[in-house]
Amino acid sequence: MNGASRRKRTQIISVDLGSRTTKAVLLERHGETWKLNRYALLDAPIYEKKISPEQLGDHLHTVVEAMGGTTKYLAAAIGLNDAIVRQLEMPPMPEEEIRTILKMNHKTYLQQDLPGHYFDCRILSKRSAGADAKNAGATGSKVRVLAAAVKQQQITDFMQAASIAGLTADALTPSLIGPINAFEQSMSQVFTNETVALVEIGFKHSSICILDRGELATTRIVNIGGDHFTTGLSEAKGITYAEAEGIKIGMPGEVESDLQMYVLPLGREIRALLDFFEHQQDRPVSQVYISGGSGRSEMITQMIHSEVLVECKNWNPTAGLQLALPSHQAAEIEHVAPQLTVAIGTAFTAY
Repeated sequence: MNGASRRKRTQIISVDLGSRTTKAVLLERHGETWKLNRYALLDAPIYEKKISPEQLGDHLHTVVEAMGGTTKYLAAAIGLNDAIVRQLEMPPMPEEEIRTILKMNHKTYLQQDLPGHYFDCRILSKRSAGADAKNAGATGSKVRVLAAAVKQQQITDFMQAASIAGLTADALTPSLIGPINAFEQSMSQVFTNETVALVEIGFKHSSICILDRGELATTRIVNIGGDHFTTGLSEAKGITYAEAEGIKIGMPGEVESDLQMYVLPLGREIRALLDFFEHQQDRPVSQVYISGGSGRSEMITQMIHSEVLVECKNWNPTAGLQLALPSHQAAEIEHVAPQLTVAIGTAFTAY
């Protein structure tokens, strides 16, 4: 949104506005070094379908206070339910031209009629630059493009809310992208050399992304998240939602059989995408990396492993960062880090 500001600043607040919990980080960049200076986990504003710009502005002001008020630049993740993200194949051309084509022909390329939307894109294929783009007519080659669309009103509301909070809106990024960026930063060797799946377990939805040696190969969003696990436990055991949430993460062994019933459907969705990719590319996925709030549970990770039959791991999105946290946050970061994955990855897109 404000590309010029990126040459002027070293710090940014990045926010993942979840349905239940807002996750925020304050990152600082010096050359190729990134520092995590502070993070916050805050109750999301209470709303049913839509939050007003004024409510969001007040909430963002609370985030700024939690971050220490040291910078005015803001990046935010757009929820899996709010942004349309597709992978396309298109003739090599500059991204500006692709954006124009998407705007004029979104029904053709995105399979939906999307009036009142803003469109953006990023070329994924490494072969898309330089000579390939110039010789597109001669070679007939195509490049892989990640395209996204979001309602213009949502962007307008976000920019108004940022202004109310005294912030400069720098970037809006689909939350699907956050885990990929964070994984590249913290697990660079695996990202570059291996074929793996990233699973971000959100509140209402989970994203599954397959990365093939440094490139995004395919994605899927499923309507299963941590809320599904917790609600199921609450109903099965006749306990409150809060009690079920605590048991899910802290003492999952006590409810293993009940919990498994709600986790395995997610495992089947992951296995289905792995099968699709492996059939299409004739290449196995070597590991599955799991993040998100429910990704803190080793038992949930093992339950998913039992269904996908591929090694599953939890991972730390702060591993590629220098930690310059207050002492009380430094003591908790290992436990809360999986929840910060989207916020951390979103910050990288703003540079």
